[in-house]
Amino acid sequence: MEFKDYYATLGVPKTATEKEIKQAFRKMARKSHPDVNPGDKSAETRFKEINEAYEVIGDPEKRKKYDELGSNWKMYEQAQRAGGGAGAGGFDPSQWNFNMGGAGGRGSYRTMTPEEMRDLFGNEDPFSDFFHAFFSGSGEPEMRGRGGRAGTRSRARQGRDVEHPIDLSLEDAYRGTTRRLSLKHDGPSRTVDVRIPAGVGEGSRVRVSGEGEQGSGGASSGDLYLRVHMAPDSRFERKGQDLHAKVRVPVTTAVLGGEAEVPNLGGKPLRLKIPAGTQNGQVFRLKGHGMPLVGKPAEHGDLYATVEAELPRQLTPEERIHYEALARLAGGKSSAA
Repeated sequence: MEFKDYYATLGVPKTATEKEIKQAFRKMARKSHPDVNPGDKSAETRFKEINEAYEVIGDPEKRKKYDELGSNWKMYEQAQRAGGGAGAGGFDPSQWNFNMGGAGGRGSYRTMTPEEMRDLFGNEDPFSDFFHAFFSGSGEPEMRGRGGRAGTRSRARQGRDVEHPIDLSLEDAYRGTTRRLSLKHDGPSRTVDVRIPAGVGEGSRVRVSGEGEQGSGGASSGDLYLRVHMAPDSRFERKGQDLHAKVRVPVTTAVLGGEAEVPNLGGKPLRLKIPAGTQNGQVFRLKGHGMPLVGKPAEHGDLYATVEAELPRQLTPEERIHYEALARLAGGKSSAA
């Protein structure tokens, strides 16, 4: 039987902290997940290896057992070659068999359960012989045999989380909104009203507790996560909690000064004072008129208004006279300089 180097599988050193191991697992599992790599057998195999590695070294108690096993592995190999069983050569592998499914044994880490793995891969055993020999205790459903499983015992299993996309306008994200959704994960369809908090942005996830797939054996249901997709807005560009808008002003206003209207998600348009001599592309900051912060609706980002001087496309005869006079004045200034 081949020794499994779970640290190498997750790409972390033996001195890695629990946080580093968890981060490595999440990154690699996301990259190799079958949903992301449909039909890719190598990714499927990799995903199984990652899940198995984290099942062991992602839990402090299992990790301690695994580290002890590593230091005694040569002794175990020698015992196996000598034809010994438990206790051969002074090594008893049963000391590393322990219950993985008991209460309190899972802690805060999260791998896929055997049932979840079977949902993805069918009856094929997703765990290695090495794992079964040392880490498949009495609390785990029996999963022997590469082509199927025998004697699997049913047990309580929490329902899986479900993710759905949801499209929002910038106004909905600014004010917050309620959406009525029709859900059909398993069993009959049901309707649920979901409150979207103000301030969410592209890629935000809104959690709806207990609206995922139903659990089995009396276990609780999973959660529903709404993945936010922001529809484009013709007036604003959003950058984090800040908004950016373009404000077109007549060239005379840019030169002589005046006021301009700036669109505002919070209500009526804002009045922006344009100083005389404002340059094309000049940016003005309107503090506190950006997007609200999620969970802190009283706190907002800023609104940045970029001035675009609007040149006339056609001139009346009188306007032409004045522009020609300005041109002569500008020419005179150049000659004087």
